[in-house]
Amino acid sequence: MYEKRIKTAYFREMLGSGLLYTVLLVVAVRIGRPMEPGMLRTLLLVSPMIGFGLMLWAIARHIGRVDEYMRRLLLESVSLGAGITAGLAVTYGFLENAGFPQLSMFWVWVVLCASTIVATVIRGVCRR
Repeated sequence: MYEKRIKTAYFREMLGSGLLYTVLLVVAVRIGRPMEPGMLRTLLLVSPMIGFGLMLWAIARHIGRVDEYMRRLLLESVSLGAGITAGLAVTYGFLENAGFPQLSMFWVWVVLCASTIVATVIRGVCRR
């Protein structure tokens, strides 16, 4: 029962912060990009980071709520995801030197999330 409650709380917090991020991102791109350079434009363009910060807060809260075994599994998966992301980033840096197109830094977060999910799934399958 406790596990279901903390899972529900985590999904609710992540969904809320993800929706806030998305709304702020759409507003920032639509309104902020065409604005004249200045402090207001800069603040508007970085405003989606509020939602991103809330996502990190939700993840930290979830890690604090789970038992020691799940905490260990989650942190190991995030560590593996970070290592995979670092390896891919360095590899792509060499590929850019070989003429591949430059990628936006926005891809780092996407790759980190995907790598963490892959690490979690593989580790879950291998433990069975």
